[in-house]
Amino acid sequence: MNRERTLVLWCPDWPVRAARSASDLPADAPLALIDRGLVFACSPEARRLGVRRGLTVREAQFRCTDLVVQPYDPALDRRAFDPILDGLEQITPGLAVLRPGTCAIRARGPVRYYGGESAAALAMLDYLNGAGLPESRVGIADGPFAAEQAARRGVARPPAGAQGERAVLDDREDRVQIVPPGESAAFLAPLPVATVAEAALGTLLARLGVHTLGQFAALPALDVHRRFGAAAAQAHARAAGREREEVVPRTPTPVFDRGQEFEPALDRIDQLAFALRTTADSFVQALREQTLVCTGVSILVSTEDGLLTERTWRHPRWFTASDLIDRVRWQLQGEGRADSGLAAAVVRVVFSPDQVDAVANHEDGLWGTGPDERIHHALTRVQGLVGHAGVVTAAIGAGRMLADRQRWVPWGDDVAGSPGTGRGRSSGRTPGGRAQPWSGSLRDVFPATVFRGRRPVTLVAADGRAVAVDDRGGLDGEPQRFSPERLSDGATRNDLRRVQAWAGPWPVFERWWDTDAVRTVQRMQIVDENDQAWLLVLDDDGWRAEARYD
Repeated sequence: MNRERTLVLWCPDWPVRAARSASDLPADAPLALIDRGLVFACSPEARRLGVRRGLTVREAQFRCTDLVVQPYDPALDRRAFDPILDGLEQITPGLAVLRPGTCAIRARGPVRYYGGESAAALAMLDYLNGAGLPESRVGIADGPFAAEQAARRGVARPPAGAQGERAVLDDREDRVQIVPPGESAAFLAPLPVATVAEAALGTLLARLGVHTLGQFAALPALDVHRRFGAAAAQAHARAAGREREEVVPRTPTPVFDRGQEFEPALDRIDQLAFALRTTADSFVQALREQTLVCTGVSILVSTEDGLLTERTWRHPRWFTASDLIDRVRWQLQGEGRADSGLAAAVVRVVFSPDQVDAVANHEDGLWGTGPDERIHHALTRVQGLVGHAGVVTAAIGAGRMLADRQRWVPWGDDVAGSPGTGRGRSSGRTPGGRAQPWSGSLRDVFPATVFRGRRPVTLVAADGRAVAVDDRGGLDGEPQRFSPERLSDGATRNDLRRVQAWAGPWPVFERWWDTDAVRTVQRMQIVDENDQAWLLVLDDDGWRAEARYD
């Protein structure tokens, strides 16, 4: 069976190189990266002084007294390797990352393009040399494992006078190892068995007298699987040059951020809107090419005086280029920095998608969306004329009292959050992100009519006295009569309605930590003889109607 030819790029000591790039260490300082108390990687300078992978920190520092010790950061490894991958993908697509510092490519495409395996390998090295990686190596063999070992083992020079002797052997060719097709097993045979086996399996095989990959590959595959398990069977296939792994190219995450810098800086809003048109169109088009639309966008504005302002905007449908430019203008106006001119000139604007959605979820229905579309365009046009907060829509916010939960949100903002940001007031969230109800707030069924101001009412017990709540939160008498108006003491029973049912009271404590603004009220629900339900509140001014259930 023909194995897929694979090209592997290997950058020696990549974790050390990434750590040096993030620090100010001298280039010749011995460095060791520590993971879980053991040396994970070390620099060539540290290896010359006896430091090895797997040593404890104390042993490593004993061997090298000048050793610089830093914690190993795998995220730093990946971040530092991403620019290298991006550059390589400009030369040849289809990279598969084996680990930070090592990547594999299906050799078929580059070989066809560059005219041979050696030419393809040298083209990769040319880029890596330009990227500041002169020690990088390339291996080509049947399968990723054999190709990686070829890259790590380097090249075997032919003896003088042998067929295929190279007249000129430059530095790049020294760093290329090509294993001919079908010879991967012979190339791997002299390597130690620890190259392919885990530590426990390698120790066990060594006790059984199996020390090289050739000896391991000579064992019957079925017996290896039965005796040592699936992981050993996979290692056996690699040792025999029959690995089943394929190179699966990575799918680069598309970058939708679009930004523009202005030189010279722009100090007028109309100039800024005109200059941003192309960038806004590019932002929307990049999402469209991935069948996406943007429903939430973060806009970063940098000004000449060093101020950075960022705000997240929501949209009831999706953002167009004109919508994005309007948001930039409103963002500057909201901070008092723009009318026709700017308090400080703008040097940079960046659009970043905060929420995206599939375009299929926003397609018109079978019969169109004429009324909704016309309403949206009309309100958006008015909003563009009068400003962001000039057109508002009603929304339910957070709070304990019903009047506090009534909010006006600018058209286009997320009604579930605060204006412009989509982040509403809440009492807290569970670890799963679910909003928690406010203590003392109503739940489930809400009144249909909420009064702008609480209306004074009358609620009396059987003896005609006004119902009161004691210090323990209990009623001093059962509610018997009710009137939606505040009656005088001389009112007769005919002026009052009979209370059919009641529930409560429930205390509501607000701002208990502030002695000047603390407020305590009692809530109660009643149903009168007309089957009309009411939500009542007892405060310092007596009973009042907060809302009515219609």
